[in-house]
Amino acid sequence: MEFNKGDIIQLEGGKSAKIISKLGEGGQGIVYSVKIDNADYALKWYTFRFQNEKDFRKNLQTNIANGAPDNKFLWPLYLTEKKDGSFGYVMNLRPKNFSDFSDILNNKVRFSSTDSLITSALNIVNAFRTLHRKGLSYQDLNDGNFFIDVSTGDVLICDNDNVTPDGMKNAGNIGGKPGYMAPEIVCGKAHPNSLTDCHSLAVILFKLFCRHDPLMGKAYVDSVCITEKRELELYGTKPVFIFNPFDDSNRPVVGIHPNPIKLWPRYPKFIQEAFIKSFCDGLKDPNQRLPENEWQKLLISFRGTFLKCPHCASELCLALVPHGDTLNFDCGKTYSYPYALEDGKHKTPLFPGAKLYSCLTSKNVDDYTTVTGEVIMNKNNPSLWGIKNLSDNEWSFATQSGEIKKIAKGSVIPIAKDLEIYFDGITAKISK
Repeated sequence: MEFNKGDIIQLEGGKSAKIISKLGEGGQGIVYSVKIDNADYALKWYTFRFQNEKDFRKNLQTNIANGAPDNKFLWPLYLTEKKDGSFGYVMNLRPKNFSDFSDILNNKVRFSSTDSLITSALNIVNAFRTLHRKGLSYQDLNDGNFFIDVSTGDVLICDNDNVTPDGMKNAGNIGGKPGYMAPEIVCGKAHPNSLTDCHSLAVILFKLFCRHDPLMGKAYVDSVCITEKRELELYGTKPVFIFNPFDDSNRPVVGIHPNPIKLWPRYPKFIQEAFIKSFCDGLKDPNQRLPENEWQKLLISFRGTFLKCPHCASELCLALVPHGDTLNFDCGKTYSYPYALEDGKHKTPLFPGAKLYSCLTSKNVDDYTTVTGEVIMNKNNPSLWGIKNLSDNEWSFATQSGEIKKIAKGSVIPIAKDLEIYFDGITAKISK
């Protein structure tokens, strides 16, 4: 059934939702814009018939009572009363500045910078890290779940109705979307869980960076017809990563798959190796899939390798520049290979405009969004660079004579080889 403008839907707990307009529909149901107490929300109404509706509804009630695991999830807020044999749930509306992930994959929408691209990946990874830490698994991860603000990298995750305690089969009997499901699900050997989520997450990240399916190459193109049997082979029994270094039978095809051919070489070796591990070892052994904290470390390091020219804002990935080479930007400006800040976990290039985050300057902190420092250039002498303390903590560094100098918020640490800096519980050294 479909609702009309002005129809009233009763919610559990006594409130009601007024239908404003239809926003869209999919395989499970229809999404409407609604008003509750004069505030705007979205209502997903199921047209899908569940095998185990009672358990599905009970799981939704539990998730609503427990609340969202992270603010990136457009989490169920209210469950409706049943009406004409069906029901739905209410969630927050997606703000207008967020784009569909599918529009990004189709190049209809583009990120404003590489920084916003990597930040979106970090936001996705961290949201699922939080979800899994709470003992839950998503179970139906695909491109339709994400809305992204391409100017900032902020992310919102929708369709959270299949989120279930890890290890428990979701009551909706949803295995996932073709192309995103782990091989063991495709083959019918496992139900969705946190490890199958890790496979789906790697697929999402690969599509985000390469705009292409990691398993769709020559083998897919050569298939006369993609029957259920052939799809089972390509994604279940005989999957081959398109950039598998030991098997070139499924490489992307020139003229058919331009995105991965163009984009894959743009990423440093450590990012490529993460995908190779995910889609080679990880296809055969779920325990070899990268957990979210590993992705987080890699993405933080990756973000730090992108340098922007202070004059023209063109970007350069330092990880693709041989050590010691001159940096050449689009405007013709050249710079010497920069110093780097090393703390044993991360190596961050120190270049004008480069930023430090809480996760790099505070011990045991995962915050990758709060800027705590920035590399600045001396206005009177552009050859002099320093790290400006933007945090609320006092830093210090050791001079060549051994003297310890304190650096308060707003003060600057000069950049010099072998200088040792003491952040909030973290000691780092400047290397060349």
